[in-house]
Amino acid sequence: MALDDIRTPFGEVKGALGGAATYASVAASFFTSVGIVAVVGEDFPREHIRFLRRRGIDTGGVKFAKGKTFRWSGLYEYDMNQAHTLKTELNVFSKFSPEIPEEFRGAEFVLLGNIDPEIQMAALRQAKGAKFSALDTMDFWIAGKRKKLVKAMGEVDAVFINDAEARQLCRTHNLVKAAKGIMRMGPDFVVIKKGEHGALLFSDGDCFVAPAFPLEDVIDPTGAGDSFAGAVMGWLAKTGDTGERNMRKAVMYGSAIASYDAEHFGLNKLKTLTMKDVEDRIRRFRELTKFE
Repeated sequence: MALDDIRTPFGEVKGALGGAATYASVAASFFTSVGIVAVVGEDFPREHIRFLRRRGIDTGGVKFAKGKTFRWSGLYEYDMNQAHTLKTELNVFSKFSPEIPEEFRGAEFVLLGNIDPEIQMAALRQAKGAKFSALDTMDFWIAGKRKKLVKAMGEVDAVFINDAEARQLCRTHNLVKAAKGIMRMGPDFVVIKKGEHGALLFSDGDCFVAPAFPLEDVIDPTGAGDSFAGAVMGWLAKTGDTGERNMRKAVMYGSAIASYDAEHFGLNKLKTLTMKDVEDRIRRFRELTKFE
């Protein structure tokens, strides 16, 4: 969980509610009950906790620590696929050690947000009831903790990763080869996020191509990848079906919610979004991809 300062060609916000766990939890809450595990500082506005609770998100795993909340400052230019980090302040996050509440440990679906792979594994070891787990990652961990990350990928059922990170991890320009390389590490599913170009879902012998929704107004893509992953996991938890066919549906619901996220700064769009809106976008996706 974080407080973000974001600037794009279309405006600017300061101290906005952000963080991978936040975006993923809000997205998943459209489909299922969610518990969030994170750390924030003394400066974290209590109104954000109240918002999450109104979404039905259990914040019993959010720890308030002495110090300041993790802060990220970023800039987007007209290539909205590329975020330029201006400043990162780890603050209380620098000493974060996940403590999963007892009432969360029976959760059957677990998403490990983009953090140190050793912390991801520490959290997964506490999630005794997990039947399906997934992790997200980034270039920083690929460069600095590759061996630990590869080990972590071998412990989960699905991996979310963007196209540049997949190439970096597997040392290849080809995404099909990269996906196969990641699958050899252990997960059953690999989801390669491609921003405005959609996503690729790989499983044993199968590849599914999910388009991105063609938006007229992309205001702020911050959190879209985390919203995507959260929605995928939320759909799987709602249906209880982790087969390849249902995973395709999950990816489309992830794409739908991620597309809405990019239409406004921070979580502002998701705060007012309804399931009717989500289903309307799923219907539009079907129309966009239908052909004889």
